Amino acid sequence: MAARRRRSTGAGALAAVVLGVAFALADGGIGAAVPERALERSAPVRLTIEAIGVDAPLMELGLKPDGTLEDPPLEEGNLAGWYSLGASPGERGPAVITGHLDTRTGPSVFARLAELRPGDTVRVLRADGSRPVFVVERVEQVAKEDFPTERVYGPLDRPELRLITCGGTFDPATGHYSDNTVVYARLAAPDS
Repeated sequence: MAARRRRSTGAGALAAVVLGVAFALADGGIGAAVPERALERSAPVRLTIEAIGVDAPLMELGLKPDGTLEDPPLEEGNLAGWYSLGASPGERGPAVITGHLDTRTGPSVFARLAELRPGDTVRVLRADGSRPVFVVERVEQVAKEDFPTERVYGPLDRPELRLITCGGTFDPATGHYSDNTVVYARLAAPDS
């Protein structure tokens, strides 16, 4: 495989516009009651998706100086990142986890993300020892210029999970993919 320049998941650039507003709302600005199943905040440390062979540690991600979402290191193929300024998995709101599709030398942690189907399960190990289980509701591939910022980052009164990676075709001139793959999952069990 030819060497590729560093590329981002692409979600950050478009999502940064509403991140501040969305997370301010998700942190209590909407006035909705917290569902009984919601967990307290705890950092996720590991992600397991049996259907596509993912068993990966998680690192915390923030925002770059330009306001876009940070990416996990490109060369660490089995590492995903959790957007730590948003909800933690199991907490009320959309918890966002990103990972690369590939590296310069081969597949990365989310190489098979687009293969997930409704009903597949996603398990998260959190620092407090809890293991919430999420069930995939839908998977979509969207052009990066049409990234569904509100659907991904918008406020929710229930715990949900978003998994994001690149998709579509790779443009060697820009070093980026044309699309994003986004997985939407809901909390099925607060602790397994």
